[in-house]
Amino acid sequence: MEQLSGGPKPPPPYTGVERRVRKPLLSMRLRDFDVAQAASYMLTTPRTAHEGVGLFVTPNIQHIADMRSNPEFAAAMQGAQIVVADGFPVFRYAQLRGQALPGRITGREVVDAMLAEPDRLAAHRMVFVVDGEETAEAIRAWIADHIPDAAYDMLIPPFGFENDPAYGVGLAERIADFETTLLFLCVGAPRSEIFVHRHRPLLPPCWALCVGQSFKIALGLTVPPPAMMVRLNLEWLWRILLEPRRMMRRYGPSSVGFLASVVTDLRRNRQRRP
Repeated sequence: MEQLSGGPKPPPPYTGVERRVRKPLLSMRLRDFDVAQAASYMLTTPRTAHEGVGLFVTPNIQHIADMRSNPEFAAAMQGAQIVVADGFPVFRYAQLRGQALPGRITGREVVDAMLAEPDRLAAHRMVFVVDGEETAEAIRAWIADHIPDAAYDMLIPPFGFENDPAYGVGLAERIADFETTLLFLCVGAPRSEIFVHRHRPLLPPCWALCVGQSFKIALGLTVPPPAMMVRLNLEWLWRILLEPRRMMRRYGPSSVGFLASVVTDLRRNRQRRP
């Protein structure tokens, strides 16, 4: 639709660091997408060679806490092209800081939205970096049923691959050689984010989505939380019920780290004020 002369100009499309105008929050700049907008934008907006890889991340309290002790992970999160609030505490803190966000966005919701548009997915060259053969087989089966002619590659890196520089370079080169346009990283944080950050010069101009266990949930390999728990922002309680020991070990330190980051962020915000 043509813009009427004299009227307000529409905002430019979001293309990365150079278009960020939002104030930093917890050292990141959150994008005001909803789920459909985030999925549609990455499906329909190709990255250019000049822009390079575009990193999509969904921080929760564990991400925020880990950023305090892992400088490389912090740099990856701060340099991401699309940052949306996954965890309810992150979303709520953003609201309290005056940021108008349409709502929380989880990686699972974005994956669900993309899977709901198979024709758009089929237009991409996709690479899936997954945690094991079970996940790989479920994705292969979905592709065979919905977009059998799609161009994709399935990669299962060994445990600890992030500590093998040569393997990381080889993985990035394989992704580039495939001329990837959508890269799904399903190996968890901080591995996924650090991999993209570390190998930006080698990776092709694509969208790199750090989506953890999202495909496992979307394809029925992991039991999703009940709808009521999702509406009440109690997914964390569901995870504790499924894996009490592991989740309690994670959420305790993460909660402390998140609160410490909030305090630091508030102090930093006061110092910026004139």
